[in-house]
Amino acid sequence: MPKVAYEVLHPERRASCVVFASPHSGRDYPWSFLRRTVLDERTIRSSEDAFVDKLFDMAPQHGAPLLKAGAPRAFVDLNRSADELDPALIEGVRRQGHNPRIASGLGVIPRVVANGRVIYRGKLPMREAERRIDLYWRPYHQMLQKLLDGAHQHHGLAVLIDCHSMPHEAMDGIAQGARKRPDVVLGDRFGAAAGGEIMDVVEAAFASAGFTVARNAPFAGAYVTQAYGRPSRNQHAIQVEIDRSLYMNERLIEPNADFDAVRGRLRAVVAEVSRVGQSRLPLAAE
Repeated sequence: MPKVAYEVLHPERRASCVVFASPHSGRDYPWSFLRRTVLDERTIRSSEDAFVDKLFDMAPQHGAPLLKAGAPRAFVDLNRSADELDPALIEGVRRQGHNPRIASGLGVIPRVVANGRVIYRGKLPMREAERRIDLYWRPYHQMLQKLLDGAHQHHGLAVLIDCHSMPHEAMDGIAQGARKRPDVVLGDRFGAAAGGEIMDVVEAAFASAGFTVARNAPFAGAYVTQAYGRPSRNQHAIQVEIDRSLYMNERLIEPNADFDAVRGRLRAVVAEVSRVGQSRLPLAAE
């Protein structure tokens, strides 16, 4: 089993209402899991948001925590509801309505990785799915809510920046004609998960750092954004998708020559986003 459910990089002083999180960058692939998959060690990583946690690991320097997953996405998907169980993979699960994520094999215990490549031969017992959820999914989400509650307690406002990456090919249908291919897609579920003022600040921060930004297309936000975005309660959630080709070789799953430069640009983004709310909300005493 993966060694830990998550790791938190804490700031020396909690000076920001923002929480950064990377639920898909976990890369602890235990041998027992690799032995059960039909995929090789590189292919099993194809749906991982490789290195996203490293791209944002300067967040504590700007007063904001970074929560990062320990378990890999192919093992348990932290950006799914705990009840999104796939009857085609998990023994004893009944089909209930149509869920496009489950139907495509991308439930909380994924059946496939990128491009629909099947992970296992046969099915998994229900007890295995429950064990993964209890040991990895629940602790991660308990800590995420704890961090957001702490931000709200100190600042009267909590903002989750849920950090992800997208394959370069994901934007092929978006970049047409004279329209420039987006480097970053911000998702707030079309305004349901974050206030417009917050979204504007985040978009402006990426644009100022030289990134071409799109909103909600083709990624509007999945479970985390839906579950934690509560603007009426001053808890906002924005999903960030960054084009992997900007900073990594997607085929080899290795940082490319531009990795440090992209990380430097993101440092400016993180610094700006971490100041959200500070101009209008006094910081509570620590």
